Amino acid sequence: MTANEESVLAAVGPRLRALRKERGTTLTALAETTGISVSTLSRLESGQRKATLELLLPLARAYRVPLDELVGAPPTGDPRIYARPIKHSSGQTIVPLSRQPSGPQAFKHLIPAGPPQTPDPRTHEGHEWLYVLSGRLRLVLGEHDLVLPAGEVAEFDTRVPHWFGSVTGDAVEFLTIFGSQGERMHVRARSTRSGRAGPV
Repeated sequence: MTANEESVLAAVGPRLRALRKERGTTLTALAETTGISVSTLSRLESGQRKATLELLLPLARAYRVPLDELVGAPPTGDPRIYARPIKHSSGQTIVPLSRQPSGPQAFKHLIPAGPPQTPDPRTHEGHEWLYVLSGRLRLVLGEHDLVLPAGEVAEFDTRVPHWFGSVTGDAVEFLTIFGSQGERMHVRARSTRSGRAGPV
């Protein structure tokens, strides 16, 4: 992570605290709205907990502000969108592509080349749609272990444990749209007989 990225993440906590104070919201009330524990919110505001997409997304919805405003808004009056990447703990870089405070949110995900990682499935509220731009994406979804090559699409309920990774350790790029509802699409990928991701 670059020094600039570190400074951006370091500024998230104070910005979140200032926004909460400005709205006159308590940590308890915010926890009830977002589903994030009071202790996690407190550590996030104090800088003891790193900001991640899973934490920032419900906070952006609760405050009804664009996601990138939580990590540094672009200059006032400038019509261009300055996407500020979010570094995930897995090493994945997530770039917000939309600015609306509510409704579907679009992101570009970049998984760098490196040794394949051990799946660590997570859950959260909502639905997610993804489209693989390049590489081969490994999608662990509940009991399924799937391979999605470039051009494939998947849609799933994010309350089902899920995880993204590279099949072979090569870089992968994919787009996601996260929302609470929308048109259903079909997963077009297969798993190997052993249940492990394999080539298609």
